[in-house]
Amino acid sequence: MNNNESGKSGYTVELNEQISKNNYYSFLWHAVFLALAVNFMDVNTIIPAMMVDAGGNSLQVGILTAIMLGGGRFAQLFFAPFLNNQSSKKGYLLGGINTRVFSLAGMALLFYFSSHINNTFIIWSIFILISLFSLSGAFANINYVDILGKSVLEKKRKAFFSIKHVISNIFVFLSAFLARKILTDYGYPINYAKLFFIAAVFLGIGSLGFWRIKEIHATNFKINGLISFASKISQDIRSNNKLRNYLLLVNTQGISMILMPFLVLYAKKIFSAGNHDIGNFLLLKVIGGVLIGSVLFYYSKKIKYQYMLYVTSTLAILIPLFILMMPGSTLFPYIFFVGGILFTIYNISISGVLLEVTTNENRALYTGFSGAGSILPAIFPILGGWIISRFGFTPFFIIFIFIIFLSFYFIYKIDCKK
Repeated sequence: MNNNESGKSGYTVELNEQISKNNYYSFLWHAVFLALAVNFMDVNTIIPAMMVDAGGNSLQVGILTAIMLGGGRFAQLFFAPFLNNQSSKKGYLLGGINTRVFSLAGMALLFYFSSHINNTFIIWSIFILISLFSLSGAFANINYVDILGKSVLEKKRKAFFSIKHVISNIFVFLSAFLARKILTDYGYPINYAKLFFIAAVFLGIGSLGFWRIKEIHATNFKINGLISFASKISQDIRSNNKLRNYLLLVNTQGISMILMPFLVLYAKKIFSAGNHDIGNFLLLKVIGGVLIGSVLFYYSKKIKYQYMLYVTSTLAILIPLFILMMPGSTLFPYIFFVGGILFTIYNISISGVLLEVTTNENRALYTGFSGAGSILPAIFPILGGWIISRFGFTPFFIIFIFIIFLSFYFIYKIDCKK
């Protein structure tokens, strides 16, 4: 079969401006409705607050954070061999997205009927449904990155990531007010039931954009079983300096993404933060993301990914340092404004770097490789939850700062050109 042959149509499809434009807007459609959904299932504020309100302790919040922000990416290692060998990935992308919709609907039902269920069953059900949500997201992400890389022209990608964040954050900003209102106007557990139901509806509508994608096919390196996959990983990590440093970067700087759930835990434990406070944290996070996303879009042709990565690590260090030096509650909410900036810069830059270190032939495989970079982000939240439960927040913040410091070296070594 030709590299760009459409398997069912029997003719060759080359990537051109028209197909790229169609796919560009299809991905943006999904981005808009994902943006509307994301505040109702926000992994940095809503979900950790939900776990605490449901009776979860520090360690359980850590485990849930590990599942959401590290475990899913680590699971990509196991999905990659299978998906890499598939010439068409659109169906798998839709399957992963629809499974996420199912898990969110399950969360809505769980909290709607939670008054008739004991707390232990609720906690276990949260773990199961969030695990399903995270794993299906990781499964879908491999297909998403692969299709995006092959089916949108390279010259449009950085602009896509930037405008995606601008448009997304506008809708995130609008939906933040509704999410905040639901969180504060309704008591537990109805507030969470409504939040997850709305998230499921928006995510389901967003998945419709993927039906319009015209997928471009390319010949991939074939993987024959897990042994062949492990051999390929070892060989490529040794021979590809950019891939190796990318994995080490994600393994260090990647823990910055687990900080905000612990800040929510900190606020609830130290300041007894309520739903109104959590709503404000969410809103401040969104405002920070909107502002920095707009700046990055405007300067998308001038700012290198490497500079953005340096800013990410610097902000990740300044946040816990600020808490250690000024532990009061007055300025604490504004940390989430900085957290929104950090979250947005990281997601734009790390996605762009992944596309830079991959090709059409190995993108699905290397996206799975990137799961290897999530070993520490998957483990650290569990360790962090245990450290906080035994020794408090200060040792947790100190260890966090040390790991982030290591990321500066790998940013320098990765040497991004774009």
